Amino acid sequence: MPLYEHVMIARQDLSATQAESLIEHFGTVLSDNGGKLVENEYWGVKTMAYKINKNRKGHYAFLRTDAPAPAIQEMERLMRLHEDVMRVLTIKVDVHAEGPSAQMQKRDERDRGPRERR
Repeated sequence: MPLYEHVMIARQDLSATQAESLIEHFGTVLSDNGGKLVENEYWGVKTMAYKINKNRKGHYAFLRTDAPAPAIQEMERLMRLHEDVMRVLTIKVDVHAEGPSAQMQKRDERDRGPRERR
Protein backbone atom coordinates (compact mmCIF):
# COMPACT_ATOMS: atom_id res chain seq x y z
CA MET A 1 0.00 0.00 0.00
CA PRO A 2 1.13 3.60 -0.53
CA LEU A 3 2.76 5.48 2.33
CA TYR A 4 1.61 8.97 3.35
CA GLU A 5 2.58 11.66 5.85
CA HIS A 6 0.02 14.13 7.17
CA VAL A 7 0.31 17.32 9.20
CA MET A 8 -2.87 18.53 10.86
CA ILE A 9 -3.55 21.81 12.67
CA ALA A 10 -6.42 21.88 15.17
CA ARG A 11 -7.97 24.87 16.96
CA GLN A 12 -6.00 26.38 19.83
CA ASP A 13 -8.86 26.30 22.35
CA LEU A 14 -8.89 22.48 22.47
CA SER A 15 -7.14 20.71 25.31
CA ALA A 16 -4.17 18.46 24.59
CA THR A 17 -6.25 15.34 25.30
CA GLN A 18 -8.94 16.48 22.86
CA ALA A 19 -6.31 17.08 20.18
CA GLU A 20 -4.85 13.61 20.75
CA SER A 21 -8.33 12.09 20.61
CA LEU A 22 -8.72 13.68 17.16
CA ILE A 23 -5.63 11.75 16.06
CA GLU A 24 -7.12 8.52 17.39
CA HIS A 25 -10.44 9.27 15.68
CA PHE A 26 -8.82 9.73 12.28
CA GLY A 27 -6.72 6.61 12.87
CA THR A 28 -9.92 4.60 13.32
CA VAL A 29 -11.31 6.14 10.12
CA LEU A 30 -8.24 4.79 8.31
CA SER A 31 -8.51 1.35 9.85
CA ASP A 32 -12.22 1.17 8.98
CA ASN A 33 -11.31 1.82 5.34
CA GLY A 34 -8.49 -0.73 5.07
CA GLY A 35 -5.48 1.33 6.11
CA LYS A 36 -3.44 1.73 9.25
CA LEU A 37 -1.87 4.50 11.27
CA VAL A 38 1.82 3.58 11.45
CA GLU A 39 2.94 6.32 13.83
CA ASN A 40 1.69 9.61 15.19
CA GLU A 41 3.35 12.53 16.94
CA TYR A 42 1.63 15.30 18.84
CA TRP A 43 3.79 18.39 18.41
CA GLY A 44 1.84 20.58 20.83
CA VAL A 45 0.57 24.14 20.54
CA LYS A 46 2.67 26.25 18.20
CA THR A 47 2.39 29.82 16.94
CA MET A 48 1.52 30.04 13.26
CA ALA A 49 3.11 32.40 10.75
CA TYR A 50 -0.28 33.95 9.95
CA LYS A 51 -3.81 33.85 11.32
CA ILE A 52 -6.12 31.04 10.24
CA ASN A 53 -9.80 31.53 11.11
CA LYS A 54 -8.83 34.29 13.59
CA ASN A 55 -6.44 31.92 15.43
CA ARG A 56 -2.76 32.70 16.03
CA LYS A 57 -1.88 29.30 17.52
CA GLY A 58 -2.88 25.73 16.88
CA HIS A 59 -2.36 22.14 17.97
CA TYR A 60 -0.03 20.44 15.49
CA ALA A 61 -0.06 16.69 14.85
CA PHE A 62 2.00 14.53 12.50
CA LEU A 63 0.70 11.19 11.18
CA ARG A 64 2.46 8.46 9.22
CA THR A 65 0.00 6.17 7.44
CA ASP A 66 -0.03 3.09 5.24
CA ALA A 67 -3.36 3.09 3.44
CA PRO A 68 -4.99 2.86 0.01
CA ALA A 69 -5.94 6.09 -1.75
CA PRO A 70 -9.71 5.82 -1.06
CA ALA A 71 -9.04 5.56 2.69
CA ILE A 72 -6.83 8.67 2.56
CA GLN A 73 -9.47 10.56 0.58
CA GLU A 74 -12.15 9.66 3.12
CA MET A 75 -9.94 10.68 6.04
CA GLU A 76 -9.11 14.03 4.38
CA ARG A 77 -12.79 14.61 3.61
CA LEU A 78 -13.73 14.05 7.25
CA MET A 79 -10.84 16.25 8.44
CA ARG A 80 -12.04 19.11 6.25
CA LEU A 81 -15.61 18.72 7.55
CA HIS A 82 -14.53 18.55 11.22
CA GLU A 83 -14.99 21.91 12.93
CA ASP A 84 -11.87 21.58 15.12
CA VAL A 85 -9.44 20.94 12.24
CA MET A 86 -8.16 24.11 10.54
CA ARG A 87 -5.62 22.79 8.02
CA VAL A 88 -4.41 19.46 6.64
CA LEU A 89 -1.39 18.67 4.48
CA THR A 90 -0.93 15.21 2.97
CA ILE A 91 2.22 14.05 1.17
CA LYS A 92 2.85 10.70 -0.49
CA VAL A 93 6.30 9.32 0.35
CA ASP A 94 8.32 6.36 -0.90
CA VAL A 95 9.50 5.28 2.55
CA HIS A 96 8.88 6.50 6.10
CA ALA A 97 11.88 8.03 7.84
CA GLU A 98 13.13 6.18 10.90
CA GLY A 99 12.95 7.81 14.30
CA PRO A 100 11.25 11.03 15.33
CA SER A 101 10.46 13.84 12.91
CA ALA A 102 12.60 16.97 12.73
CA GLN A 103 10.11 18.83 14.95
CA MET A 104 10.56 16.34 17.78
CA GLN A 105 14.35 16.13 17.65
CA LYS A 106 16.42 18.32 19.90
CA ARG A 107 18.14 21.22 18.20
CA ASP A 108 21.68 19.79 18.60
CA GLU A 109 20.62 16.35 17.27
CA ARG A 110 19.40 17.66 13.92
CA ASP A 111 21.73 17.06 11.02
CA ARG A 112 22.06 20.46 9.43
CA GLY A 113 25.01 19.64 7.20
CA PRO A 114 28.22 21.61 6.81
CA ARG A 115 28.08 25.39 6.86
CA GLU A 116 29.65 27.23 4.01
CA ARG A 117 31.66 30.37 4.55
CA ARG A 118 30.38 33.56 2.99
